Amino acid sequence: MSGTNVLPVLSLSDIDQAAQLILQAYSPANGQVSADHQRRLQQEILEIQRRPEAWGLVVPFLEHQDPNIQFFGAHTIQVKIARDWDQFPQDRSLELRDTVLGLTTHAISTRRNKVILRKLYVSLTALALKLVPNQPDYWPSWIISTVTYLLERGATMEHILDFLAIVAEEVETADLLQPTRLQMRQTLLDSVSMVVQGITTSVQKPSNQRTPGELQSALKCLEAWMSTLPGSDLTSLIPVLINVLTPQQPSAEFDEDVFVPASDALQAVMSESALSDGSGSKTLTEPLLVWIHTWGGRIVEATLSSGFADAVSHSFCKLLAALGDHSTSYLAAHLASSTQPSPISAAYAPGALPTKSQLIQNFLRLLLAYTALPGYYGVDEEESEMTLGFWYLFQEALWSVEYQFGFDEEEGQEGVDESDRREKDQWTIAKAVYGELVSVLERKVRWPPREVLTSWTRDQKDKFQVYRRDVGDTLINAYYILRNDMLAFYVNGIVERLNSRQETDGWEDIEATLHCIMSIQEAVPVEDNPHLRRLFGPEILGRLPTTGRYRVRRTMLSLIGTYASWFTTQPNVHPGAAGTSLLMTAVSYVGNALPEPSLCLQAANALRDLCDANRAALAPHIAAFGQLHAGLTGIPDTEKAKVLQSIASVIQALPPEEEIPPVETIVSPVVAKLMEALRSSTQLPDDARALAIQQLQTLSGVAKGLTRTSDGLVALDEEAEEREVLERMNRARADPRMVKLREELLNAIQGTVELMSTDAGVSDALSDLFKSITSLPADATLISLPPGPLLELVCVASQRQLTAVWLSLASMLFPQLDPPPPIATSLVSTPSPENWAIVMSVLPALIQISLTFLGQPGAMDANPDIVQAFFSCMDAVARIFTKAFYQLPDGLFNALMDCARSALTLQERYSLVSSCTFLNTLINRTTRSDDLEEAKALLANRYGKAIMQAILSGFAGVAPRSASPNLIDLLSILLSRYPAESRGWIGEILFTEDFTPSKASKEAKEKLFEALTSSRSLKRTREAAQEFVLVARGLENSSFGYTSVVV
Repeated sequence: MSGTNVLPVLSLSDIDQAAQLILQAYSPANGQVSADHQRRLQQEILEIQRRPEAWGLVVPFLEHQDPNIQFFGAHTIQVKIARDWDQFPQDRSLELRDTVLGLTTHAISTRRNKVILRKLYVSLTALALKLVPNQPDYWPSWIISTVTYLLERGATMEHILDFLAIVAEEVETADLLQPTRLQMRQTLLDSVSMVVQGITTSVQKPSNQRTPGELQSALKCLEAWMSTLPGSDLTSLIPVLINVLTPQQPSAEFDEDVFVPASDALQAVMSESALSDGSGSKTLTEPLLVWIHTWGGRIVEATLSSGFADAVSHSFCKLLAALGDHSTSYLAAHLASSTQPSPISAAYAPGALPTKSQLIQNFLRLLLAYTALPGYYGVDEEESEMTLGFWYLFQEALWSVEYQFGFDEEEGQEGVDESDRREKDQWTIAKAVYGELVSVLERKVRWPPREVLTSWTRDQKDKFQVYRRDVGDTLINAYYILRNDMLAFYVNGIVERLNSRQETDGWEDIEATLHCIMSIQEAVPVEDNPHLRRLFGPEILGRLPTTGRYRVRRTMLSLIGTYASWFTTQPNVHPGAAGTSLLMTAVSYVGNALPEPSLCLQAANALRDLCDANRAALAPHIAAFGQLHAGLTGIPDTEKAKVLQSIASVIQALPPEEEIPPVETIVSPVVAKLMEALRSSTQLPDDARALAIQQLQTLSGVAKGLTRTSDGLVALDEEAEEREVLERMNRARADPRMVKLREELLNAIQGTVELMSTDAGVSDALSDLFKSITSLPADATLISLPPGPLLELVCVASQRQLTAVWLSLASMLFPQLDPPPPIATSLVSTPSPENWAIVMSVLPALIQISLTFLGQPGAMDANPDIVQAFFSCMDAVARIFTKAFYQLPDGLFNALMDCARSALTLQERYSLVSSCTFLNTLINRTTRSDDLEEAKALLANRYGKAIMQAILSGFAGVAPRSASPNLIDLLSILLSRYPAESRGWIGEILFTEDFTPSKASKEAKEKLFEALTSSRSLKRTREAAQEFVLVARGLENSSFGYTSVVV
């Protein structure tokens, strides 16, 4: 074989040994090998491929009779070229090129299978990627010359098209620098005319003159070159592709082997080519619409008559969806157009050309037919879901049409009256289309009867559930077209079904409609609506089942929760008044479902949403909620927390002094249960843990419920009124019952921390409770706890086991020790002596605990979450209690600063960034405070140079490049706060022999030094530092370096 002497020659024994490994792994003589043994064999094969001698396996393997060994021969040459090119003598590159070409033609002539040929085509392309960018003369016009070489040695057009497809795929996906990528892409462009000619010739050949796979290879080649071909070349191919879709005889069946690849190619034209932006309306959109008008109905009719979408029908559905996505704007603009499409399209219409409106309406009818395919999605059909995305795009496009300008030249001269008529006609058609869509989707989301559903697999049920959610998104777009007509359709439909239903009828139809109404809630305005009044009144809600029938009731419960805010538009009916409000009707319906395990989750969620959104309206009915609380015994603890949060939301709307009894009633039993869990923690640890978590979650829910929402705040225009509100809450908080309750609550929390805080589930529940039960003074509730004792408990928990959870809570609680005044004032707030004492007690302890943990070998690298949370906590303290750091024991502050400096060298970005932020805040606050002059000097003299050393080392490569902006910010604060000192530090650090090794030359360091010491702008500092970061890493001349600069 020509050129094979460029590859090493191995002994027959070595070749046979390697071949036997392959046979053992993939063609074992004694049946299947175990997975472990096969992995070991594959690893041995991989190790052999990595050796330099593996080049010598290529030829003997390709000449072997076993296909598996042949494959590894082709795979080896590909791998060696792609990964081990540096091992090959570069002066013999041309010989290697000739060898690979010879191996390829030999494989073609000996009829090797396509998998092996594909590997060889990939090898040729990989070799071109190595040779052409650096030495173009080694392989001039490499694509054309390779095609010529293969044709001269017996390759068929099918082989050539397969090779060209590989070329495009490999070049497009190769990891290349931008200049090289552009160079290789130019080689593709230089070959475009040859590729287009080859594809066109093969596609247009009579079927009896093509090799069996030639058409498929041509169309796959077209798909591979799609992103490369200019629009002008694509335009000439579109009629060819559309003609391929058409049966050779009008009465003939569609050929799946021809139709599907042609359809795929057209889909690629519309989604991946130069025309994918919606262009080509006359050359692509209109001809396709005419073809669909002529032939599409036949495909759909065959699908409906057979009850099954075959491969042709499935592909046609994808083609419709692709055309809809591509030509949405065209379809919307011409929905009511009476003009005909361009004459180009006449070739696909046997008679007179229809109008654009007729073509588009036919397209929509066919698309709707797939949306409405009989049966259930995921069980009986897979096509309906593919059409859903179009309806969103179409609705957006309908809104964007500008009639006054027209869409085409021939339609741009119409007058105002004609434009108004077209707009009216368009919306008439659009509403009719979306009205049909709404009706179709209502049927499609209907669950089957129970006897059918039991035969479905779990995957089929899950798939149908996801489909229902996707349909819900589509219905939102339909609502934007139909508005209240859509609600009227649904509500009238439910009423009609309720009026005509028999005792034996199922509820699937009504449940489907309720699901549809629930899905569009986010689009429905929060305003009074007669259709929703009917829905939530006695006409519908009052006639739905209240026992059994779990699916329809579950959906109605979810619907009520979804529309919870709508009830705020309805008038309030006070207790004792005639009639019942819609809100209380809904609450009663929800409350009735709470004791039922199958409905409890949805009922609890709905009640929580109703109560949260309608606090003031429900407050007069607090007695009813007291009865609800008394009947909670049958409700699972997991949902009881939501119910108590609901009740707390209603309680919050009462005057503060009236909140006391109900708050005591709902909170005291929960605290008692928590204490019970603590007492039993040694005897029944698992049960106690589960009980404690549940009670903590319940307390969190109650605390959230008692917290005022933005909607519930009273507009306070006068300071006196604001003071009155705060004083009433403070008086209520001072009530002995509330003081005692908060003490018991704090004791229970303390006991939980001391006994169970090392448990992850308990710590998460405590974290949520701490966040819910603390507040600023202006937002305090009856059970809000002060931050000081909770911060001390955080310190206790951290001593037992330091986690990011506790440090994050400390970050939240420290600022609450110096809260803003509840009433706006011009005076600067200062922490109380008691709170300052807590800071000086907790801060040293928390720092010592954290540094002891992080000081262990490898701890900072292994626990990035704790490092990030720790420095975030330190940053929170530095923003408010800067002075506290300089009152720490001297050795402790030194250790903290050393830890912060060490964190600047970490590879985990978020850890490094949090340390940068802390140091930035500490330096900024220290240097801006008049009473910290000594601390300012201390910070510079003792720590400034070390921080600068870490920053510059980070630029040189110690820190990840993504953290450069944060290091630059820290550098900038040093330069601005300590300008003279910083110049000295930079000079001392950059030019020492032990500075971090990098690719930065002395000149690069001098350039950085000059820029930093003379710059007075952050922008110039940033640019100089970013440039040095690239130079130090050897990326200054790479496209990757500059395109990936982090700003």
